[in-house]
Amino acid sequence: MSYLAFKRAADFVLAILALVLLSPVFLVVALLLKLTGDGEVFYRQPRVGYRSGTFKMWKFATMVKDSPNIGARDLCIEGDPRVLPVGRWLRKTKINELPQLLNILTGEMSFVGPRPLMPVSYHALEPFTQERIYMIRPGLTGIGSIFFRDENEIIARSSLGPREAYDQVVLPHKGRLELWYQEHVSFWLDLKIILLTAWVVVFPNSSLVFKAFPTLPRCNV
Repeated sequence: MSYLAFKRAADFVLAILALVLLSPVFLVVALLLKLTGDGEVFYRQPRVGYRSGTFKMWKFATMVKDSPNIGARDLCIEGDPRVLPVGRWLRKTKINELPQLLNILTGEMSFVGPRPLMPVSYHALEPFTQERIYMIRPGLTGIGSIFFRDENEIIARSSLGPREAYDQVVLPHKGRLELWYQEHVSFWLDLKIILLTAWVVVFPNSSLVFKAFPTLPRCNV
């Protein structure tokens, strides 16, 4: 059995276990969003995934309704007023991403892989990157998620505008990182990414990530 075949089987089993174990968390978050938000619990957004097909990615609803048509539209910037009070905490802890366990269960995603982009961002990549990046299933976390864990702050610090900073600097660098992952995918790399994802959630300013991947370039914005 190839590693990718084993990975899909492991994803399925672990997604079921995670959904069962985390069901109390889902219930608490759903209640908080119902009481403090716009009444929406889940948000499904079109994303590009395996073999460049599109699917609806699950998230907890952390922003006001119709947020893609307000303000920065598809970008979320530092201090974005569209983010709900509870949503800020959900985004900071990455709990808002947990519903993607459903995407993993159905085979649209994996636990580790290139993060699925929105179609507008995907089509802004170079053609070669578009062709290669999703030859494996996108992930709940990935090398791009770790390096751009503070993406909102990076964009806010840029001398460029939010859209220009994302399109000209962040997105191309994400593409290079995800191509690197796709070329080096292995069990040990996936395990390292999972452990580092947990680490940066607890210690967001840690430099351990750069020590773990010393040959990968940093993003200079």
